[in-house]
Amino acid sequence: MRWQRFFEDLELQLDSEWEAERAALDTEAERLRLSRLGLRERLVGLIGDDLALEVRAPEPVRGRLTGVGADWASLDVGDRRGAAIVPIPAVDAIIAAEPDLLRSARPAGARTGLSDRMGLGFVLRDLARRRIGVRLVCDAGRSWSGTIDRAGADHLDLAVHEAGEPRRAAAVTGHCLVAFSAIHVVQLRGEGA
Repeated sequence: MRWQRFFEDLELQLDSEWEAERAALDTEAERLRLSRLGLRERLVGLIGDDLALEVRAPEPVRGRLTGVGADWASLDVGDRRGAAIVPIPAVDAIIAAEPDLLRSARPAGARTGLSDRMGLGFVLRDLARRRIGVRLVCDAGRSWSGTIDRAGADHLDLAVHEAGEPRRAAAVTGHCLVAFSAIHVVQLRGEGA
């Protein structure tokens, strides 16, 4: 009887040590997974949520996250203000509800949609093709309203004109070439866009 109890105690102790070791390995694996998680992946986990993106601009961009591309995020910023495209490198912070932030850190299934591969240049070239009026918010709070004429690999040409006016030669007050790296927000179809 005493031997039986001795072996049961040893078995319980061994099981306990194995569980502790397994828990430690699981914890370390989770730490390693989180250390490899990028801001873009966290944004993908927040698609459909209301949040604010703090960018290097006077005001954060607030709205519902509608999509994430290779290096940009899009938000629906309200009925009258339209939409915004934010280059991911311009994002300083994401402000969202704690449950949403925690959910965004969980492993997500592999996404292979076209928008996942589209870079900022692709999106800006599409805006140029469609002749959609934009407002660019750039470094040091500078902003320009107008229509994108061309978008290159790392810059765009903007025909500057009043917000809300169609691009007509008579309405254009100037042209500027803007580096993608200077752009913090591209506002579409809104007041001031």
